[in-house]
Amino acid sequence: KQWELIDVAKRTEVNALVIDVKDDRGLLLYRSTVPLAREIGADAVQPMSYARMRAVLDTMRAHNIYPIARIVVAKDPLLAQRKREWAVKRKSDGSVWLDKKKNPWLDPTHPEVWKYAADLAAEAVRMGFSEVQLDYVRFPDEDRIIYEGEYAKMNGRVRAQVIRDQLAYIRGLVRPLRVPLTIDVFGLTATDTTDMGIGQRWELFVDQADVVLPMAYPSHYAPGTYGLRNPNASPYATIDKTLKDAKRRSQGIAGAAKLVPYYQDFTMGPPRYGAAQVRAQMKAGYDNGVRGWVLWNPGSRYTLGALRAEGASD
Repeated sequence: KQWELIDVAKRTEVNALVIDVKDDRGLLLYRSTVPLAREIGADAVQPMSYARMRAVLDTMRAHNIYPIARIVVAKDPLLAQRKREWAVKRKSDGSVWLDKKKNPWLDPTHPEVWKYAADLAAEAVRMGFSEVQLDYVRFPDEDRIIYEGEYAKMNGRVRAQVIRDQLAYIRGLVRPLRVPLTIDVFGLTATDTTDMGIGQRWELFVDQADVVLPMAYPSHYAPGTYGLRNPNASPYATIDKTLKDAKRRSQGIAGAAKLVPYYQDFTMGPPRYGAAQVRAQMKAGYDNGVRGWVLWNPGSRYTLGALRAEGASD
């Protein structure tokens, strides 16, 4: 699949690929030299060899394709199982809290969780990646954790302050690598003025990364959001409203991150998404002065008809 996507990038306007270095199972793409990763077996499930990984990255560079290393932070059931002292606990009895899929989550108040991500980032950059993209920089997103969960090192802070502090910490660790540090956040954080129960509040995280990537998938917005009966059926309007809110809230914040939204290239409810829906999202971005974007499809099956040929103008 990687070679197929490299071929897509060679032929179209796509100029970067986001590659999972650590996924939301806690598994690594390749054999690691990070001691903790080796200790917990994070690199033991079908790891890519160093030579093959280098071949992928060298091919990308030869065709001017920018390689981005995605590293999942808090959703790491493998590490949470092996280092239970770093997992979210239950208030009732101190046991490990489990989500609806019966998986534990890492407690984001533990600096060791973020240090592990930083160590993996350093390894990825040495390997040849040009950017570090952190995902799941947040608390778990199930409502019941508000009254069930307990965190070891809140120290009187609210959730959003914890995420801000930890992003500042990991940014300091990654800064010597001299690559951009970027973060994925919920799309609705651009509009919602709370932390959405997950510790992501726009004003508190937007100056703690070089790029913020709101995952602005229209299918994920509730009916009635922005006055739209079905946001999923109004991709242009949904993205337009999201980006206007994001830009407004970033104004006046020193060092506010660049805005690069994730767009939906998958179908979740009517209508079926195709080239028209994907291009509508892109146009909303362009009309708001936001030129960059990332497409997401969970099976990496992208709508090639939405992509312009390499070198084509708007």
